[in-house]
Amino acid sequence: MLLPLLLSLIAGYVDTAGFLALQGLFTAHVTGNFVTLGASLALGTSGAIAKLLALPVFCVIVIAVRLLGSLLSKRLGPVFETLLGLKVLLLTIGAALAIKLGPFHDGDSWQAIVTGMVLVAAMAIQNAVHRVYLGSAPPSTLMTGTTTQIMLDLADVILPGGAKSQSGGRLTKMSINVLVFAVGCGAAALLFTQFGVWCFVLPPILGGISLGVRVAEPSDQRA
Repeated sequence: MLLPLLLSLIAGYVDTAGFLALQGLFTAHVTGNFVTLGASLALGTSGAIAKLLALPVFCVIVIAVRLLGSLLSKRLGPVFETLLGLKVLLLTIGAALAIKLGPFHDGDSWQAIVTGMVLVAAMAIQNAVHRVYLGSAPPSTLMTGTTTQIMLDLADVILPGGAKSQSGGRLTKMSINVLVFAVGCGAAALLFTQFGVWCFVLPPILGGISLGVRVAEPSDQRA
């Protein structure tokens, strides 16, 4: 399915662009901010406030998405599509803020914090809807568990006997997912070095494409 791969591409891109532009802030993999928070405190670098705020903002948005999804399901048919649209809107706002207020030399400035939290909110929506509506697909943000499963499946394929067909199919699917995430990371790094905060223009475009892909999917193929 194309949609999970597009979500992985967006996650890798936004996480890397945010890390580079917002003084080490992870917008998609928010628990990683505990590490960068420790580094900020130890080294005296900026961005500690944003890293402290990232997890509670992420958690609040995930709860809000769950409640909003439940409310919309009673009144509106395409709940998943609506939530994806909301994510695209936040990515667009985040891009506009980054271009208007950036570059961000101080990660603790209100400009950097507001921009970062908008992007964290957007990726919190993606994490939530992925878990709810694409539960059978590999995660689009956190790659540690996916990489662990890839190595386990690789070992099963190497060992004689065992469920090679199941492991082999999952191995291929997850490997592509990790590769696409890595492509997103590399693309963000390259475009940031060339265009600075203007690199944030791409995520809303990719988000719009992913929404279009979802809308175009036949109903019998939807998760």
